[in-house]
Amino acid sequence: MRRGMPVKATALLMAAAGLISLMTACGSGMSAGNETAGGNSADGSSLSGTETSDGAGLSGESSAGSTPADSDLSSESTGSDTDTGTVVVYSPHDADPLNADIVAFMNAYPSIKVVLVAGGTVELCDKIRSQGDSPEADVLWGGGADTLSAYGDCFEQYSSVNAEAIDSKFIDSDGKWTGESPLPMVIIYNKRLLSEAGIAEPSSWKDLLNPALKGKIAYCQPSKSGSAYTQLCTMILAMGGETDGWEYIQKLAANLDGRILDSSGKCHKLVASGDFAVGITIEKSAALYLDNPDIGYCYPSEGTSAVPDAIAIIKNCSHEENAKIFEDFILSRDAQEEQSKDWNRRPSRNDVSLPEGLCPINSIRLVDYDFSWSAADKEKIIDHFNSILTSGT
Repeated sequence: MRRGMPVKATALLMAAAGLISLMTACGSGMSAGNETAGGNSADGSSLSGTETSDGAGLSGESSAGSTPADSDLSSESTGSDTDTGTVVVYSPHDADPLNADIVAFMNAYPSIKVVLVAGGTVELCDKIRSQGDSPEADVLWGGGADTLSAYGDCFEQYSSVNAEAIDSKFIDSDGKWTGESPLPMVIIYNKRLLSEAGIAEPSSWKDLLNPALKGKIAYCQPSKSGSAYTQLCTMILAMGGETDGWEYIQKLAANLDGRILDSSGKCHKLVASGDFAVGITIEKSAALYLDNPDIGYCYPSEGTSAVPDAIAIIKNCSHEENAKIFEDFILSRDAQEEQSKDWNRRPSRNDVSLPEGLCPINSIRLVDYDFSWSAADKEKIIDHFNSILTSGT
């Protein structure tokens, strides 16, 4: 994840023309470009960033002539199109699906101004915590639920009007977050490179220990990425827990051969480009290549996780009612159907169809992911991993 302050941009929704006008400004020390884990290209989206890069923010305000979307959201939202004011959203989501839902929200609620600041999950959570009782944002939209659990003291309890349509395993037991898209972790691989090297396509975490893959595995530093941290915890749990699991991580770290990425959004891209033969990534990123015959992916046979991207209302936020309206909209059937159909995002609602090409969640072997452990011991787990990288123990 690149460091530095998230960039802000502004956008004016012109509903009649269906256009967005953009203005971007770079803060000092900001690296150029975005790393996107989805969408079109790293430099093709200036509106937002991803979980692992400093993105650009977007603030949207509908024009005076705008009208709400045609769909009736009254049964799925706490507000109406007469609601006014502002909602400030922090998000690590990929540019294109993020922008699509922001535009849809502004169509449905033309009187609510949306101010969006994009950045990495850990970066944004640290920012929320540093702001204490005077947070600048109202909602954190996106980021793995285990990371949000680690920052649970920063969030307000809220039960969305859409909660009944969502499996309870995707809702925090303390009511601090609600899952909006389960994210199975997968191994992505370049079939052409593996074939040329005479290496079998992987089907398990154990396969990543193949000596022939040394230095050819794309993986992000867990301290830089929420999804990479989830992947680390997943591998530990799948490979035997805190004893045998760490033994596996030691062997995996040796096979990385010193090559570790600073952005999880790079993992799938660098496998697709041929810079790495295999990589550890999230399902929605691997699914971008369903039509590419050279790229494949697997759900590791020992088990994987499906920790959801989540949404949460920030404690002591300035616009709590609008934050609730925004969360209800994101969890609505219409919004989840659009995200599933257009952006291959697996829905958390049980009344929305899966994206084409994805298998049902109940057909994937899942580990019993320990949210309490991953949240409470996060610093310890990351320190242990860093120690393995530097000293091998």
